[in-house]
Amino acid sequence: MTATPCCPASHSSKRVVLTGGPGAGKTSVLELIKKSFCAHVQVLPEAAGILFGGGFPRRGDDASSRCAQRAIFHVQRELETLVLGSADAAVVLCDRGTLDGLAYWPGRDDEYFGELGTTIDEEFSRYEAVIHLRTPASGGGYDHRNPLRNEDAAQAARIDERIAAIWGRHPRCVQVRNSAAFLDKARSVLALVRAELPECCRHHHVETIDP
Repeated sequence: MTATPCCPASHSSKRVVLTGGPGAGKTSVLELIKKSFCAHVQVLPEAAGILFGGGFPRRGDDASSRCAQRAIFHVQRELETLVLGSADAAVVLCDRGTLDGLAYWPGRDDEYFGELGTTIDEEFSRYEAVIHLRTPASGGGYDHRNPLRNEDAAQAARIDERIAAIWGRHPRCVQVRNSAAFLDKARSVLALVRAELPECCRHHHVETIDP
């Protein structure tokens, strides 16, 4: 079912990043968000998923990894530009942001920023808030089922720590830890997204969430 706007008002758009290491539950949470809010919440697809799902070569060497991360960065920026032009977007929820690529970059941080012509402060300024879903530990619920995910649990944990180190410097970064029940984790994210909405949109939500 396609969400509809809850009111005719136009809103100033803000970008919010939903990030996390592999297996953190972003895909499942984003599906719940799409069902839980009005159309003033616009959910962007993951740039890496668009590229790799479309056949972008995924090789193990450093030069190929740099090519992939440069491509992901530019696709991410253009996705955000596209949706920010919509009058319906009060919150543009990004499935990862432009700094996630730094966690996968096979080199120094300054190389990443130099090749992309930006700075960490410039990229931080793009986003109003960052929500970081932590990746479950090995044996703690790490999910291998995504066909685009090629990391084992140990690799996923290292990437998640790298993401935490990068985005944790954002002034409004909130980490959502794992819990025994995934729906508790999901509800925490929904509450954080709701807090970013204009008052007129906050009452639009589902009363219960089914697995």
